[in-house]
Amino acid sequence: MIARLTGQIVEQNANQLIMDVHGVGYLISVSSLSLNQIQSVSGNITLLIEMIIREDSMTLFGFYTSEEKAAFTLLQSVQGVGAKAAISILSVLTPDSLKQAILSSDKAMVSRADGVGPKLAQRIVNELAEKVGKLATSSGVGETISASNMGANHTGVAQDALSALINLGYSQSEAWSAVQKATSNSDTQELGVFLNLALKEIGQKL
Repeated sequence: MIARLTGQIVEQNANQLIMDVHGVGYLISVSSLSLNQIQSVSGNITLLIEMIIREDSMTLFGFYTSEEKAAFTLLQSVQGVGAKAAISILSVLTPDSLKQAILSSDKAMVSRADGVGPKLAQRIVNELAEKVGKLATSSGVGETISASNMGANHTGVAQDALSALINLGYSQSEAWSAVQKATSNSDTQELGVFLNLALKEIGQKL
């Protein structure tokens, strides 16, 4: 099995490239986002490889980061999501964005991918809601909250509330959704008040 390749890109199109490795050209399918990252690198590049063997074909899928490769594998654990659909999703969503979409149950983000309709997108966010912790991302979406997605004034209290809700036994997706809604409805900096608002969104009270 091929797990990694290092070489020179000699040809590329929207979602495929040919990598020359010591005179042998490997045709590799990649996401558009990976391709954009690769284009900024000069000289040899290294791609992590997932080799999928079917009865009538052998296809190489390449990933510039381990986070993207993990997302590719996780997406295929959903019924109806094959390698082609997974690459399509990763062409419009980074692993960070995918994790955020799952945590916030945002099927619209996922359905932006070619060939992924609303029903499949809904299945993806539903089935991966409790598996999303396996998805390693560069910014730790779901474990940390950045100023860009919660607002600079909410970052600290929102993060504390998220941790508190998870410690109370709520799932990451429930906690994430409740904290997002509480953030949009209040500008309080008091943790107790903010946490009560988040619990109200879930339908509970302290």
